Amino acid sequence: METEASPRHDLLDGWMLVAEGFHATHQAIVSEVADLFDLGQGPTEVLLRLRGADKHRMPMTRLAHEAGMSSGGLTKLADRLCGAGLARRVACELDRRVTYLEMTGKGEEIAESIAEVATRSLRERVLSTIGPEAFGTLTGTMGKLRDANDDPGK
Repeated sequence: METEASPRHDLLDGWMLVAEGFHATHQAIVSEVADLFDLGQGPTEVLLRLRGADKHRMPMTRLAHEAGMSSGGLTKLADRLCGAGLARRVACELDRRVTYLEMTGKGEEIAESIAEVATRSLRERVLSTIGPEAFGTLTGTMGKLRDANDDPGK
């Protein structure tokens, strides 16, 4: 008879440790950013994604998918970002069904400041713990998992 600590659970236990490690680190970084910028996790992630996007804009459906949000959740978040002057909605010239969320100049400034704080926190919390080589392995591995399991139809 196998027990809970038996080898058949090693894979699951290891995967749970990966999730816990990511969650604890991510929450610590988000808390640090939230304290400094008075933003929550959602607005921070959306601004950082727009910062890295072409022309600092993305179709709202794609942005919701990449940020792991529902379309309704992103709509509410976009309302707040637009109301704060950090982003604006822009209609697609080629397809009227598509609406972009695009950062304003103020949004770009805030996103750059957030990126600097988050990068510093990542150096302190991640690189100092596992080192650059392990971080490179981790990012490569997580990219493979994302690509293998991402459903672009969602």
